[in-house]
Amino acid sequence: MSIVLPESPRQLRWMLVRQLGAAAIAIGLVAGGVSYQVETTRAEQSALENAADGARHFESSATQMAMDTKASGEHAALKRLLDRSRFVAVRVFSLERKLIYETWEDTPPALMNAIRIAGHQHDWPDFGQSHQNWIDVGDERLIQVVLPLIGADARRVGYLEGISRLDRQTLEAQRDQVRNGALTASLSVLVTAFLLYPLLLAMLRQSAERSRRLLDANLSLLRSLGNAIAKRDSDTDAHNYRVTLYAVALAEALNVPKRDIADLVVGAFLHDIGKIGIPDRILLKPGKLTTDEFEIMKTHALLGIEIVADNPWLTGAALTIRHHHERFDGSGYPDGLVGDAIPHIARIFSVVDVFDALTTERPYKRPMPLGEALDIIGRDSGRQFDPEVVAIFIGIAAEIHATTLLAGGVELRQEMRILLARYFRTTTAN
Repeated sequence: MSIVLPESPRQLRWMLVRQLGAAAIAIGLVAGGVSYQVETTRAEQSALENAADGARHFESSATQMAMDTKASGEHAALKRLLDRSRFVAVRVFSLERKLIYETWEDTPPALMNAIRIAGHQHDWPDFGQSHQNWIDVGDERLIQVVLPLIGADARRVGYLEGISRLDRQTLEAQRDQVRNGALTASLSVLVTAFLLYPLLLAMLRQSAERSRRLLDANLSLLRSLGNAIAKRDSDTDAHNYRVTLYAVALAEALNVPKRDIADLVVGAFLHDIGKIGIPDRILLKPGKLTTDEFEIMKTHALLGIEIVADNPWLTGAALTIRHHHERFDGSGYPDGLVGDAIPHIARIFSVVDVFDALTTERPYKRPMPLGEALDIIGRDSGRQFDPEVVAIFIGIAAEIHATTLLAGGVELRQEMRILLARYFRTTTAN
């Protein structure tokens, strides 16, 4: 239910910078990674295709060799082609996949053996197809290309294998291409985020201001409803202010989470909203209620739930409204809950609600001294009240009683404004 808003323009800008920066970095990393993969794949595919195109220059000579192993002239032609290409080796295989001929560029024997071993396993392509594969040997990166050799009668007569070596310049060009693509993608995201910052800041400011206005309206309505209930019941709104301040002080001493305290604030201020539905002859009766009248009075807890049921902002307040008359031993109403089954904030509020009733003047009684009121609450620990809550309350009661009970209407409203600003991040609620 609590709404967290930036407390200053500086916090708003910092929040946007932090969130936008985190999003830009995350998206930039993803975009850079995707771009890296795309550029790597494209560079590798381009190298494979270039190697396959280069290998086709050997096809005619290699086809003749596959058909005629005595074609020595073709051997020389292959050698000349090899000298003018980036290939380090050309090998010709028969249709039975037996090596017929191979020629190598000036290549160390160790590298030749490593290439033979690494490139041994590959596909044997059919007509119209080709096989390309990367071979990494030490620091060397090579491309293996296998093509079918087609004779004059359009039948396969063998296979051509070419091993292309990527020189240092080509490898560097590939790395630069990949790196530049990834860097461009990442920088594009960051620049876009930087250009969008003023627009997003203006939109966020507008949204924060609207949220603040809505929050202020809800809190002002809360105060008006609480005051209306108090005026009808006791002709004073001070009770709602006091019990809310008491309840928050007690909840803070119990280390209740901030969100739950925000719910407690609203619930404490509206705890008796259901009394709007109680007839005046019962609500304003100066004497003791009859059994039947008391049963009607007890319905105010459920009536309160019905009143706030359609307001999502008051969902958390419903716990206090419904259960502030439950008793720890299960003898309370409306649900007869026992012990920890009673919501924690309702157990907190029930203590301060009774305490304020005991220590303040009502049309039918005089205020009770602090010590006597605490004795009564202590005796009801474990019966009406949660013992843990009572123990903490007794330790802080004297201090909060001294400052709250003696405060006038102006002081109570000022304390309420401070409290609302602390738990609802607003400086304009009043």
